[in-house]
Amino acid sequence: MKKQIEQLVTAALKQLTLDGLIPPETGTPPKIERTRDSQHGDFATNIAMVLAKPARTNPRELAQKIVDALPASDLLERCDIAGPGFINFTLTATAYHSLIPTIIKLGQGYGRSDLGEGKRIQVEFVSANPTGPLHVGHGRGAAYGSVVADLLQAVGYDVHREYYVNDAGRQMDILATSVWLRYLELCDENLTFPANGYRGDYVWDIAATLHRDHGEAYKHDVETVFTGVAADEPAGGDKEAHIDDLIERAKQLLGDNRYRFVFELALNTILDDIRDDLGLFGVNYEEWYSERSLTQSGAVTRAVKRLRSSGHLYDKDGAVWFRSTDYGDEKDRVVIRDNGQTTYFASDIAYHMDKLERGFERVIDVWGADHHGYVPRVKAALQALGDDASKLDVLLVQFAILYRNGEKVPMSTRSGQFVTLRELRKEVGADAARFFYVMRKCEQHMDFDLDLAKSQSNDNPVYYVQYAHARICSVFQQASEQSIPFESDPSVVDYGLLNEPHEQALITSLAKYPEIVEAAALHEEPHQLTHYLRELANDFHTYYNAHKFLISDTALRDSRLQLILATRQVVRNGLNLLGVSAPEKM
Repeated sequence: MKKQIEQLVTAALKQLTLDGLIPPETGTPPKIERTRDSQHGDFATNIAMVLAKPARTNPRELAQKIVDALPASDLLERCDIAGPGFINFTLTATAYHSLIPTIIKLGQGYGRSDLGEGKRIQVEFVSANPTGPLHVGHGRGAAYGSVVADLLQAVGYDVHREYYVNDAGRQMDILATSVWLRYLELCDENLTFPANGYRGDYVWDIAATLHRDHGEAYKHDVETVFTGVAADEPAGGDKEAHIDDLIERAKQLLGDNRYRFVFELALNTILDDIRDDLGLFGVNYEEWYSERSLTQSGAVTRAVKRLRSSGHLYDKDGAVWFRSTDYGDEKDRVVIRDNGQTTYFASDIAYHMDKLERGFERVIDVWGADHHGYVPRVKAALQALGDDASKLDVLLVQFAILYRNGEKVPMSTRSGQFVTLRELRKEVGADAARFFYVMRKCEQHMDFDLDLAKSQSNDNPVYYVQYAHARICSVFQQASEQSIPFESDPSVVDYGLLNEPHEQALITSLAKYPEIVEAAALHEEPHQLTHYLRELANDFHTYYNAHKFLISDTALRDSRLQLILATRQVVRNGLNLLGVSAPEKM
């Protein structure tokens, strides 16, 4: 309905332009918004006030001209000019009644649009280092990124979902070395595990696979492994130097091929687990992009050369530095270390350069909130490359804190003491997890109440919405069991019979759905959709508790059944966009 009002106002403006009453160079699209008070109509626009100055006329006079130029339409009951020049639109009852058969006819298509016109957008999300299972913190980014991508696709954008696999760098070497040390323990070698190693049970599992498949082929005695290695932190040493020495010792003792085998075993085992985990959570990607491929393709080298040629790099202390302070960063950043190795930042510069080279008109990164300081650095690098940094939009997701029985659940990734996404799914279900994760703005802290998510009560928002869908299904199940007929063609039903306040409120809520989808997509705010679905469910439950549907009055019965059929469709459409199921029974 909002779009139809926009079309009417646009047509009126075009006519006034042809009549010479509005200068053609303005080109200002009308902004149509729902009124906050129904006494002021259904929709309103301030376009007359926006165009009054270029049109050199009084806003109220221009508003009247716009109203007079509106094409005839069955949608409008009346148009009023209010205040300094607002135009308020009141829709006819017929306009709302025609919505019901429209929803039923469009089905899953209701709420979708071509607003994006096929423009290519990349959404990169989760992208957790493959050094362990996904935990509940990753889960929020997964749900949020997935729903943002689906919303953008629903309004016409060509969306490319991508996972950036950090399969290079020091953390992966720490993982590989941790697996090898656990393997040595399985070979009955007695050692002190490094403080900075990965300690989760999954490391033991990978080590056990290596031991089971290859016996003691990768074994070296502990004395050989630890001789000459820097002392660890508990012994008064440096844990960073200790693990770095162990990484080098693993590479020396195993050799390139054997070390690479352990590295790939750890990487692929965890990456396969991440793929499965996300798939079961309803998250899928068009591409899993390897960090190592950036080096192999020469993208990192090209990025460094471009920065060098543009004068944004300099040499100092044997390293190569990016002048990020020129763009407001607190200090310059290393892109090539003194040992000749490129940094993670260099790979990130190359990755974002590659994103734009692939022709995406917009690039959205969904990162953890702890990366907030990294955002201006990456944007600065894109500017230095001569790329359009405004095409990059970084959305920061705050960590989710779990509560069980009112108590905070402790989390520590490195120690292995954390709740995995898989464990969360098993405890509360994927539906509740996804819905809860996107109920708040991504930048807001989130307290995840496990007990509430599992409860079958009206206080549980996902249960409340799903129950509305199931309740409607039960009405039609009862009609079938009782052999109560109803009109199957929604276009011949008399919706003028729907005069109850509950019915009018429900129809008004249904009309808002396309606007909510559009706003949630364009503002990257899935919580708008969850709030809408809760309000829609409330409107339905209130209606359900106040009125009967399977009544003897055939005409009224048909109109009410078509109304709740349309409601069921909208609830289902909204839940589908959230990646949440719409059960027929609960």
